[in-house]
Order: sequence, then structure tokens, then C-alpha cells
Amino acid sequence: MLGLSSALLPQKLQADDATVAATLRAVGGEVTQSGGAVTKISFRDCSKLGDAEFKAIGQLKSLKSLTLYGKCHGLTDETLAHFAGLTALEELGTDGIQVTDAGLKHLAALPKLRSASFFHIAFPDKGFTGAGFAAFKSLPKLERLTVAGTPFNDKGMAAIAELTQLKEFRTWHTYQTQAGNEQLAKLTGLRSLMLGQRLRQWNGKPNPLSIDDTTLATLAKMKALESLSLDEVRLTYAGLAQLKALPNLKKLTFPHADISEADIAKLRADLPKVAIDWKPLTEEERKKLEGMLKP
Repeated sequence: MLGLSSALLPQKLQADDATVAATLRAVGGEVTQSGGAVTKISFRDCSKLGDAEFKAIGQLKSLKSLTLYGKCHGLTDETLAHFAGLTALEELGTDGIQVTDAGLKHLAALPKLRSASFFHIAFPDKGFTGAGFAAFKSLPKLERLTVAGTPFNDKGMAAIAELTQLKEFRTWHTYQTQAGNEQLAKLTGLRSLMLGQRLRQWNGKPNPLSIDDTTLATLAKMKALESLSLDEVRLTYAGLAQLKALPNLKKLTFPHADISEADIAKLRADLPKVAIDWKPLTEEERKKLEGMLKP
């Protein structure tokens, strides 16, 4: 009798996965299955998802990759708790989830998570700081993390600095300051870093730039860096020259940067083994950058 029950168990599991797959496809999800088990789910529009759908996703024990983009406002502290049992999950991508710092603890139970991205988390500002990311210290395999377009601030940067297992970190359009950037120097194993400019505050109050020449002195301390990208910045050779202190740097990228061609030429001479990706701003790009760099 025991043997019969064991033989039937995988079929039952696959049947459950098939039901969930059909449910998610009906609301716009792209679902990948292997041997009947759901291994990958991707949504470009999560606006139709609610508690029932998130609960169903949380039952998928073979799920390895989950992407929830497009106004995922239904994913809150309460519904995120459904994901605590996704012990096979390796990749998570989200956009617009409405969780608090305390709610992030539900994701700290995912032992195989390697990569996570959070776009527009708790946006607009609802008191979220990013301090809850400190709970991710319990994720031994987490190597890549992205946090962008959110009220994440220096408390969040301090929490990220505790995640010494990270190999790659990307952040932009948040409320961090240079004081927050200095926390990153604690990530002695970080190999890839992308920093973008802070969000401007729209309450009429000025807020300082999150990246300028002084930031480069902090980055020069991160000796393991191999790849560095700085976006929406205005920098001079005096600041850039500090990057000569990075012994392992191989790639340097400036997607949208106000840096003179002469300064880039000097930097290339200083760093002959580093691939430097830079091009002059178009007039439209320059106007947009000027707006971003206003106090």
C-alpha cells in the first residue's frame, strides 16, 4: 500500500501544477513546465492577480523562476507570505509590489534564491526605507540584487551592506545619498556595481545628488570591483582618476554622463586595460540630465 501511494504522489503533484498553470495562463501569464511541473512563470501585466493567484503560485514546489512585472500592486505583506514555501526558487523579478520593510522577511525563507530585482517597490512613498533587506542575510546563494525606482534610502543602503554574499548590486532612482553609498564599501566581495542618480523630490525641498566626484573616492575602496556603471552623472577627471585604485576593474560604463571628451581621453590613458563605454550626450539627453541634476 505504501508503495502504491508513493507511485501516485508525483502524478498528483503534476496534476496540481497543471491546474495552476491553466489558471495563470488564463490571466496572461507565460508558464513553462518540465515533466508536468511548473518551473518558470512570467507576467508582463500583474494587475489582474490577487490573493488566489499568489496563493496558487506559492504551491509550486518546483518553481525556479518568477517574474511579476507590470503593476503588481496586489503583492502585499499578506500575499507575499504565500511565497515562503517556494524553496526551489532561484530567480525573482518584481515591479510595483506594495510591501513594507517588515514584509520582506517572507522572502528570507527561500534558500536557493540567487537573483532578485525590485522595481518601484512600495512606490509612491509609503514609509518604505529598504531596511527590511537586512533579512536577506539568511539567503546564502543570493548573488545579484537590483533595487530601483523606490523610496529606498540610506537605511536601505545600510541593510544592503550587510549582504556580504552579494556579487552584483544595481540601484538607481531612489533616495540614497552619498552617506548611503559609503556603506557599500563593506561589500568586499562585490564584483559588479551599477549606481544611478537619486530621484528628485517633488515636494519642493532640495535633495543632494547621490553621485558626484566624492562618490568615486568611496568606490575606489571596493577592490574586488570588475564592472562599474554610473548613470545620470556629472563627473570630472579629478574624481574619475581615483578609479585607478581598482586593481581588478575591467569594464567602466557611463550610459548618460556629462563628462568631457578630454577627461575621458585621460581616463583611457590611465586605464588602458579597462573597456570604457561612453559617448557624448545628445542635446535631448543633456536637457533631460540637467533636469535630473537640479537640487
